Amino acid sequence: MPITNQQAAGRAFLRHMYEDTYFPDHLVDQGAAILLRLCERIEAEQPSDLEALYALTHAATEEFNLLQTEFEAAGSEIETVAREWIAEDFCFAASAYGFPDADIEELIATRDW
Repeated sequence: MPITNQQAAGRAFLRHMYEDTYFPDHLVDQGAAILLRLCERIEAEQPSDLEALYALTHAATEEFNLLQTEFEAAGSEIETVAREWIAEDFCFAASAYGFPDADIEELIATRDW
């Protein structure tokens, strides 16, 4: 399902990670795909409140948790700077879909990275 929100459709998710050779592009691609799927789910399910949004972002965060293992196997990791970049993109998505007051920590509360 193509993303219809123009802000989200035009976003270069995880662009900072692509610019840093420490992060393998093929794994950053997977992370960007997680964020795109999150946007698709937000559009499809149209959460009516923050709790419903958080359920969607927690599911996406769980996908990043699984991806962390692949980063480690490739000699990389979702470390401090990457955490900030990922969190920034979660906040962007929340805001783009009408939730500018979403709590950044709650958006990614289920993270283990």
